[in-house]
Amino acid sequence: QVQLVESGGGLMQAGDSLRLSCAASGPRFSFDSYAMGWFRRAPGKDREFVATITWSRQRYADSVKGRVTISRDKAKNTAYLQMVNLKPEDTAVYYCAVTSLPADVTSNQYEYWGQGTQVTVSS
Repeated sequence: QVQLVESGGGLMQAGDSLRLSCAASGPRFSFDSYAMGWFRRAPGKDREFVATITWSRQRYADSVKGRVTISRDKAKNTAYLQMVNLKPEDTAVYYCAVTSLPADVTSNQYEYWGQGTQVTVSS
């Protein structure tokens, strides 16, 4: 139903900024009826919530609040994750995900997932 492709990851240094992109496609995809979220899986860690956006609001994990901004471009069916002041602990594979509404948009029980993009932050 929904296909997601992430891009924008790479090798970074602490303090750098980075913008990840997530392009969504599908026969019935709509930003108005889905939440789009960003999650990450650090080495040896479980996948964790980072940020999400719906038609009404944005939410952020406490661990990234103040350093991360999630946004969307409805015309392009694309969501973005802008990260500033990157830290080594931000190193992870970042996944884009979407789920139909209503939903618990901060859980990792989203319906559709991308393949991920690697972000590596060195100290």
